[in-house]
Amino acid sequence: MTVPTDRLPIWTVAVPFVALGTDLALHGNAGLFAAGVLIVALVAAVMAAVHHAEVVALRVGEPFGAILLALAVTVIELGLIVSIMLGDQPEPTLMRDTIHAVVVLVLHGIAGLCIVVGALRHREQEFSTQGAQAYLIVLLPMVAITLVLPNFTTSAPGPYYTGAQLAFVSVACLLLWLAFTFVQTVRHREHFVPTKPAAAAPAARPTARLTGASLGLLLVALVAVVLLAKGVSPFIQAAVAGVGAPPALVGVIVAAIVLLPESMTAVRAAREDQLQTSINLALGSGVASIGLTVPTVAAVAWWTGSPMALGVTPGGAVLLALSFMMALITYGTGRASLLSGVVHLILLATWLFLIVVP
Repeated sequence: MTVPTDRLPIWTVAVPFVALGTDLALHGNAGLFAAGVLIVALVAAVMAAVHHAEVVALRVGEPFGAILLALAVTVIELGLIVSIMLGDQPEPTLMRDTIHAVVVLVLHGIAGLCIVVGALRHREQEFSTQGAQAYLIVLLPMVAITLVLPNFTTSAPGPYYTGAQLAFVSVACLLLWLAFTFVQTVRHREHFVPTKPAAAAPAARPTARLTGASLGLLLVALVAVVLLAKGVSPFIQAAVAGVGAPPALVGVIVAAIVLLPESMTAVRAAREDQLQTSINLALGSGVASIGLTVPTVAAVAWWTGSPMALGVTPGGAVLLALSFMMALITYGTGRASLLSGVVHLILLATWLFLIVVP
């Protein structure tokens, strides 16, 4: 992570407060200009949040840094999903579409791009197979019980769970995330540390004072993101409906907004020959997204009485199975080449094409 460790750039200090002011000034404004300003403020707030998360991550070190970034991204994701769920045009399939999009984007989009970027600069890159496969060991059952199993239960018509089933699945996802976090940070921390030193000079550790300032600004930025997400969500839905695209595209846009800044951090790590860090960031986002988003959104849905569809289509289930087969092959060797990265990106393109042209 190449972030300043002796000072905070002015924009990272100003943006969280400017974003909050923008939301207050334009709250309830339905104009096109207001939509553009809110979207710009949202993206800027997301970038500022991730910058401050990176500063704190440098202070705590790996793999805690990747966990912190994943948690920040999950809070942003929750803000977007809940704001749309509680909006004027609720989308019962939004969480399913967003989680599905996150899984595909981290397995093929971020990972594939990082592998290609790293391979073009370093030919082949090494990573820990134990660490990479640990993510898949947890991510696979999470995806199965949240996105596939609802189509096969009989207590409620698919793709829905009953209240008791949803509660059980939520607890199961949370426990899987907690167990994985314990293994990642305590039991087998060495499996998630980069296998070789970075090509660039290591960044100095931020001071405690700078870290504290970044932590406070991170909280402000996350509040701004959640508030701006509520203002932006109607425009996202209207834009998708306006072009005649399927509602699933809303979930893709939400996931893309959420993962954009973390994707930049992961690609930067791959360029510095730190593919293990890229994998931690990409797959860690997927694990945290399901492990924390499902229980939280399920609780909101139960509290508000909102329906929540989870099961994906049969075609989506087939592509998910193919995604994990490819991921197991890629992460089972300990080395990544250009070919595997290209294959991942082609699978991403296939998934996106079939959403727009089902």
